[in-house]
Amino acid sequence: MSLPQLHQFRFWLVVVFLMAASQLCLAQTSPVTLRGRLLDPNRAAVPGAKVTLSSDARQKRKSTVSDDKGEFSVAIEPGNYSVEVVATGFAESKIPVEVKNAVGEPLEIMLEISASSATVTVTDAGGYHITAFSSATKTLTDLRDVPQSISFVTRDQIQDRSLDSIAAAITYVPGITSHQGENNRDQLIVRGNSTSADFFVNGVRDDVQYYRDFYNVERLEALKGPNAMIFGRGGGGGVINRAMKEANFASTRQFTAQGGSFGDKRFTADINQKLTDNFAFRVNGLYEYSNSFRKNVNLERYGINPTATFVLNANTSARISFEHFHDGRVADRGIPSFRGKPVAVPISTYFGNPNDSHVRANVNILSGSFDHQVGQLHITNRTMFGDYDRGYQNYVPGAVSPDKTTGALTAYNNATRRKNIFNQTDLTYIANTGRVKHNFLCGAELGRQLTDNFRNTGFFNNTVTTIQVLLANPTITTPVTFRQNATDANNHLKLNLAAGYVQDQIEFSQKVQVIAGVRYDYFDLHFHNNRNGDNLRRIDNLISPRVGVVVKPVSPVSVYGSYSVSYLPSSGDQFSSLTSITQQVKPEKFNNYEVGAKWDVRRDLALTTAIYRLDRKNTRSTDPNDPTRIVQTGAHRTNGFEIGMDGSVTKNWRISGGYANQDAFIASATIASPAGAKVPQVPRHTLSLWNHYQLIRKLGAGVGIIHRSDMFAAIDNKVVLPGYTRIDAAAYYSFSEKWRLQLNVENLFNNQYYINADNNNNISPGRPRGARVGLVARL
Repeated sequence: MSLPQLHQFRFWLVVVFLMAASQLCLAQTSPVTLRGRLLDPNRAAVPGAKVTLSSDARQKRKSTVSDDKGEFSVAIEPGNYSVEVVATGFAESKIPVEVKNAVGEPLEIMLEISASSATVTVTDAGGYHITAFSSATKTLTDLRDVPQSISFVTRDQIQDRSLDSIAAAITYVPGITSHQGENNRDQLIVRGNSTSADFFVNGVRDDVQYYRDFYNVERLEALKGPNAMIFGRGGGGGVINRAMKEANFASTRQFTAQGGSFGDKRFTADINQKLTDNFAFRVNGLYEYSNSFRKNVNLERYGINPTATFVLNANTSARISFEHFHDGRVADRGIPSFRGKPVAVPISTYFGNPNDSHVRANVNILSGSFDHQVGQLHITNRTMFGDYDRGYQNYVPGAVSPDKTTGALTAYNNATRRKNIFNQTDLTYIANTGRVKHNFLCGAELGRQLTDNFRNTGFFNNTVTTIQVLLANPTITTPVTFRQNATDANNHLKLNLAAGYVQDQIEFSQKVQVIAGVRYDYFDLHFHNNRNGDNLRRIDNLISPRVGVVVKPVSPVSVYGSYSVSYLPSSGDQFSSLTSITQQVKPEKFNNYEVGAKWDVRRDLALTTAIYRLDRKNTRSTDPNDPTRIVQTGAHRTNGFEIGMDGSVTKNWRISGGYANQDAFIASATIASPAGAKVPQVPRHTLSLWNHYQLIRKLGAGVGIIHRSDMFAAIDNKVVLPGYTRIDAAAYYSFSEKWRLQLNVENLFNNQYYINADNNNNISPGRPRGARVGLVARL
């Protein structure tokens, strides 16, 4: 080889070497996009979290922020890295990850609740199980760390079962049954105690008697046992809290059209939009017009609920919400009884004049909240104003004649106008004393409620208050004049209340926790009788403690014991009147003793059990030595056991339900019943289980079973509502991610049963087989 050829060969050898080296270097340093998603304990997206990848070997760091779906992506060279995630309200997370040349599956990082912050809001992201929430303690707490029995009806359950009311929602909640509520209001019996007032919206009292709808509900929370330490007066058996849909920074456009048996027609809309990085807006709407299996009975309801969320800075946010809701329907008091059971008439039979029977509720609720974090101190302020205009006019079936040919009928109307304003301020602070962790809560509530009550009695043909109607045809057109009788209400009430409360959640170790708190309520009720000018006043100073111990023998299991107290003022849960007798008597007192266990069988499947004794004391009784006097020696007791399960058994199988065994009886004679009588409408056994199974990717099916044993209609224990078993079913077909068709069938085998009552002669038949078809669009 000549010298020039040798130089040329060397030149090309160097070129080839340099090209190979550059290709090798390029292959080693070409960036790869690492993708991931951040989730909270309920698998909801965590937006706005800082994600940092660092490598000591390469001395490189890259950071990004998760978007409104909790997703992030980072372009980085292959190698070994540490992924650090910092999000307000969550514990700092650090995990190792190997970044390879090929793009792999996106990371899924589950963030744990911080032990030193309370700013995060964990939401119901999907499924049938909730792992953490704040309603029971006013601090974000794992469900396993709350020492009481709690049941949820999640957003997915609401959709899968096509729920539109509280009464329908609690059919699969152990320990709670629905009361008839004269068929004009929500009324529940929780652990043997009937209530029409222990309803809350985002933790604030919503106590007027009306039917609430689910068009704007994120989830329903049933907190059982006395809850006065957090919620105030009442709540002896438990409380129902609606966690409402609020504006967030994810886009949502969902529309549902539903139609079905008995003229069912219902339309809802849910539109959520991020307008800027700091401002989001949401509006939920409803219109429904439906008939019923009961003759001449129908309803019309509509509502609109706009909400807005403002993120003022990294530590401060505010929310505002307004709801206008109208519910109107034909008043229906059901059917009477005969010889100890519901009278044998067709279940569609209507007693009275349906054209002259009506229920209306106009509700306007304006609320706002403010959250601010200063170091370890978290400040929350929530204000709610409610304006309620509610009334009903109804015909009431009475006793059936001995020959079973006629039945008594009376009539009356009643109107209530109430204005509520409540303000709650909560301060939470995290601190350590040595190895012991504390989550302190200090709060105050101020409120005023103004109520006007007016009642008229119906006079048939303007002369008599009771007539007999033919049992074979009890629907009438007899003229009725409504005017005040001697005892009809016409009054004005003003309630001023103030409360302060303190609580400490103490974590001695990972295995032992204690929660202890106490609340003081000042309850000042002014009563003015418009008929005679009487003015009465009753002031109560209520002290409600709560203490609970949680022991975790292993990480997914907690065993707890708790004691709690609540009070019901002598004016009742609706304080609709005050008399010279009730002015003198002490509030009723509820004591709850409970032990239980909670087991997270898997991440999204939980099993809970509870055994409890609930005593209700200071109820009124007639003095056995002087029938003209009232003494507060009455009491009743509920001994119970319940077990609940909710979540996903497998990836495709979701369940929710449970079993409750309740023995509720009069422990000491009351004004209504002797000792030993059974508390009405508390069945000894209830069993329910809802199943949703995804058969294939686009097709799913649901089936539910509800069983209830016999129960009495009233405290005299003379009329029995027979037990029953009901089967429900559903089918779901998704045309795409945007369109879903849904079929729900209630009472699949068309069994005849009686679901509840208001007394012995106001009994509601259960709904016969009925189907609803819904089309859901997510655009």
